[in-house]
Amino acid sequence: MATLVEKFFDNKDALTKELSATLEQSLRDGIKNDGRAVLMVSGGSSPAPAYKHLSTLDLDWQHVDVAMVDERWVDSSHEKSNEAFIKSTLLQNHGSAANFITMKNTAATAQQGTQECEAAYSELKIPYDVTILGMGPDGHTASLFPNANGLEHGLTTTQSVCAINAIESEVTGSITERMTLTLNAIAQSKVVKLLISGEEKLAVYKQAKAGGDINDMPLRAVLNHPSINIEVYWAP
Repeated sequence: MATLVEKFFDNKDALTKELSATLEQSLRDGIKNDGRAVLMVSGGSSPAPAYKHLSTLDLDWQHVDVAMVDERWVDSSHEKSNEAFIKSTLLQNHGSAANFITMKNTAATAQQGTQECEAAYSELKIPYDVTILGMGPDGHTASLFPNANGLEHGLTTTQSVCAINAIESEVTGSITERMTLTLNAIAQSKVVKLLISGEEKLAVYKQAKAGGDINDMPLRAVLNHPSINIEVYWAP
């Protein structure tokens, strides 16, 4: 049975403290119980302090797999690369010893790179220990954007990853090619931690939670999934 737990904090420092502690415990439990831990990571400002804290911990990082939740189809040197963000926050200090699985490969397009990316993700332990998700003001999560080209496939396929073409209204206003975890892959996690900040996004979250067309707010597909255990973290 899926669960939805909401954790509302007075400030971002309190959120970071709780998130860091639970991520550390999940990684330690994964290594202890399965021999490896799998952490699915998203970009964004909300998880950054927790990533930096995790990187300083003396974990058995050689037995930790860190993999991207989603990625723009850009080189890691690009300012909007999620890979670059993860490398500059989590994969530092002790965390640099983790096994990192990125999404962007040498294929010209995300669609052409899907098979290679799928093969890499198929090597990961299932269930994943933790999947960290964010949410945009349009109700997207991962790179499952409203009414995007490829969204239906991302919500219905049994594959782990898929290509998406989406309009990044909050970043560029232009169509951006991306790779993303599918809904099926997100469901392959022991727990999903959904990070939200600010009153505006809290209102969007509540709108998604209230129900409606999944295509208009793809976060609803995660919130309504029958087997995803979700912990919502919010701070002003």
